[in-house]
Amino acid sequence: MFAKAIFTLTLAVFATAFPAKRAPAQVVTKCTVPNTAALTFDDGPYVYLYDVSKALIAAGAKGTFFFNGNNFGCIYTEDNAKRVKYAHDKGHQVASHTWSHAHLNTLNWDQLHDEFWRVEQALQRITGVIPAFARPPYGEYNDLVVEVARVRGQTLANWDFDSGDSSGKTTAQIMQAYDGIALARPSTILALNHDVYRKHSPFPPPPLFLTQVPITNEHRANIEQTAQVIVPHAIATLQRAGYKLVTLAECLGMPAYQYVGPPAVRDASWTC
Repeated sequence: MFAKAIFTLTLAVFATAFPAKRAPAQVVTKCTVPNTAALTFDDGPYVYLYDVSKALIAAGAKGTFFFNGNNFGCIYTEDNAKRVKYAHDKGHQVASHTWSHAHLNTLNWDQLHDEFWRVEQALQRITGVIPAFARPPYGEYNDLVVEVARVRGQTLANWDFDSGDSSGKTTAQIMQAYDGIALARPSTILALNHDVYRKHSPFPPPPLFLTQVPITNEHRANIEQTAQVIVPHAIATLQRAGYKLVTLAECLGMPAYQYVGPPAVRDASWTC
């Protein structure tokens, strides 16, 4: 009870400090602006973000990166903080994928706030922005998750097209899936991808807590290009079909951020 009261007081102070904070109670799965496609990338920051960003920028496109705080690495390391700021500075949208990539529908009120708040804090420190969107890991949520997102002023964002880059599909199958959705030509596309792979494997790279476990030959099996092959193919295919590749916020006609200000100066508190 005491912990919940502290959270409530903190949220009240936060709302006073940032009066523009929105409080949507919604989950989106589709873009609403006709002829737009939003390529979104989960689970970073990771080294292959640069490949994805360069492919998008070269095509005059933008993407949306849903960042974890401590999944494939701590968001506060020098390299990861640079990646997050790079994505934001290049005009891509940065958003929350929660702190640890937990199954949110198994967590209580306080645990959920912690998962959301720690990423918000990290993104504000690194880029100066507080995100208006969060993607629940695995696409999982329940009424409590939606309520916590509402209190925190965030819209939950899932997808209507899964590229399959994390579920064991081959590169050829993923490219065919993009060909198929472009041929079907829905009015909009909200696509799920992941930027933690340079190469595709049915055995994705291990998260941080498993990095001390040796990676087996099976884990390396069936490797095919993803970030350097599939993303450029998706961009070209969707643009050829007449889609404008924009951020999630742009494809919804909504603000990307609840607050925009200067980034903070790194100090000893930037740890996981």
